[in-house]
Amino acid sequence: MIGLLWPTRVRTKMVLALAATGLLTALAVSITVALAFQRAEREDASLRAHQYLDRVMALHDNLYEWYERHPQPLTVLLNSLVAYEPNCHLYLLDADGKVLAGSGRPDWPLGARVSMSMLKAAVVQQWSTGFSMGDDPRNLQVPAVVAARPLRRSENQTGPAAQGYLYVVNQQPAVETGYGLVFRSSVAWPALAMVVVVVALGTVAAGWMTSAVTRPLQQLSEAVAQVTQEGLQVQGGPVTFWSDKPSHDEWDQLRAGFDLMLQTLRSQWHTLCRLDDFRREGVSNLSHDLRSPLTATIACLEILGQRWAAQPEDAEGRRLLEVALRNTHNAARLVQSLGELAQLDEPSFKLSTAVIDLHELVDDIVMRFADRARHQGITLHGPQPGSQSGGLMAQVDPELFERAMANLIDNALKFTQSGGQIQMVLGLCNDAPRWVEVGVKDSGSGIPETDIPHLFDRFFQSRQTVAPATGDGGKGLGLAIVQRIAELHGGSVTVSSHVGQGTRVSLVLPLAKS
Repeated sequence: MIGLLWPTRVRTKMVLALAATGLLTALAVSITVALAFQRAEREDASLRAHQYLDRVMALHDNLYEWYERHPQPLTVLLNSLVAYEPNCHLYLLDADGKVLAGSGRPDWPLGARVSMSMLKAAVVQQWSTGFSMGDDPRNLQVPAVVAARPLRRSENQTGPAAQGYLYVVNQQPAVETGYGLVFRSSVAWPALAMVVVVVALGTVAAGWMTSAVTRPLQQLSEAVAQVTQEGLQVQGGPVTFWSDKPSHDEWDQLRAGFDLMLQTLRSQWHTLCRLDDFRREGVSNLSHDLRSPLTATIACLEILGQRWAAQPEDAEGRRLLEVALRNTHNAARLVQSLGELAQLDEPSFKLSTAVIDLHELVDDIVMRFADRARHQGITLHGPQPGSQSGGLMAQVDPELFERAMANLIDNALKFTQSGGQIQMVLGLCNDAPRWVEVGVKDSGSGIPETDIPHLFDRFFQSRQTVAPATGDGGKGLGLAIVQRIAELHGGSVTVSSHVGQGTRVSLVLPLAKS
């Protein structure tokens, strides 16, 4: 949820970060001022309490003896001593900190005691700065500012042991009502208003500065988005996205660098496009020009072979003729493949698609290769009957689809030994129900794992066991054509193979929309 609410623009993030920093700073300053004011109040209360005890001790240095003789009148005396100190209570404690008498109503718990460690700290505090916090007999859970003086008998005023203690508790209203009232009493509303005004002005100034700094970055982002949308093929001069006047700062250097990089990329792109057009046109023209002489050469060699068939004594001549005819056929197939690949690479090439039942189309292709497979001693199976293979409709170019499947079956026949099997695969993809897999699985020699990533590279030949002179291994264009056909249909090609166990090559195509 936080990720959805958090802004995505850099400018907004920076403004919010600066505003949050200002608010946190104002809050920290306010709390610091409140705590400092509270400490100042406590130190002032401690100072007044010690001064008050000094005056009481100067007038009445025999309070403990008075308590032993007249307990009730002592309570009246203590009340009179704090009559003008409404926030203070005066207590007489014994040597163990037990409350013996006190000003006000005797509403402290019976046998109430104050902490001796706090009591002794309050006695020592009279010779140092700061304040001491101690127990309030009326509310032992809430500490208060305290001060204390030891009481001794008149004949032993300088003895080490105290007979009792005179203990004053200064319970300020601000302490009693908690930190909320401390904060309100220490930081007045005008001061808070001033802090808010300062934070608001700082946020506005930070927003303006951030906007001024990040505006070129926004323009650069818009320029990149526009170039991404238009592409590099758009002709033109330097980029004209910048609306600000030149300031000759780092942003201008970045703009100039972006302009130069874009112009360089566009120039290189157009050069590559021209070279690619030249390559495709050259290959297409070369394929077209070589097709006719190669066809004529094949015809002449076949006629010559028929004539030499009547001359059994010239076996060497017939063998050389067979090699020449086989190589000429391979050259013709290579020229044809180059021409097809150049045609498929044309940006203007369009598919002639139709919604076709793939099962029927694959069966027709299997029938075309049945005689060749039987002649090689290989069993060629069509798609296995089942609910998944029947009625699978896809929008494909029938001619190109047949060409791709023919290439796959042709490769399987080349690299499957006599007695092997080739199985056509047709069915829905397990991980993608709206996609169909059409492939060929053979029991041939398999492909090394290191060669699989390069199978679709043009002119790459993985099967090194076939003698190049025979030409049976192909020229590495068949799978490249299959991949290009799959891409034109919005699909892909998958390969799985293990050496000695066979290979499975499949086209993954989208089903026709119902």
